[in-house]
Parts: sequence; C-alpha cells; structure tokens
Amino acid sequence: MAKRQNDSFSIKDLMDAFIQENNLKRGFVKINAQEAWVKIMGNGVNSYTENVELKGKTMIVKLSSSVLREELSHGKPKIIEMLNREIGVNTVEQLILR
Repeated sequence: MAKRQNDSFSIKDLMDAFIQENNLKRGFVKINAQEAWVKIMGNGVNSYTENVELKGKTMIVKLSSSVLREELSHGKPKIIEMLNREIGVNTVEQLILR
C-alpha cells in the first residue's frame, strides 16, 4: 500500500488554490460586489434596485426611482469607498446609476 502523506491544509488555502487554478477569481469578485451593494444599501434602497452588474471596474446599478438615483448620485465617492471596503479589494472605480 502507498504511504499516506499527512500534510494538512486549511479549507481557505484549498479554496484559494482551486479558484486560482480554475481562473474563477473575477466571477467571485462580481458576486461579492453584488452582495456588498445589498448589504451596504439596506432594504430601503434594495427595494428600488432592479439590477447590479460589475463590468470591469465599473459598477452599473439600475434603479426604479429617479429620485433615489439623484440622491445616491451625490454620494458616489462614499458609496464606492464603502463597496471596496466591504469587498476587500479596490474593485469598483466608477459607479453608474441608471
């Protein structure tokens, strides 16, 4: 019988290796960006959010309320900062509200 190696790896290390080997990092960043929007903005804004999409370093958010769109446009730099902090990497450089 073959001798078993007793190397122990953490789940996080194994997942990171799997993500890197299969080139999945960009997909996970997109999902994390969408989840960050939901978490940061809360139920009030999310009830008017129709779609959140990350294209490159630009987050595009489609809102059903023009009034809310105008209000949020005044705080874009702060929203971008909060999103990047929540995601953990500087992914979002531009925010487009539609």
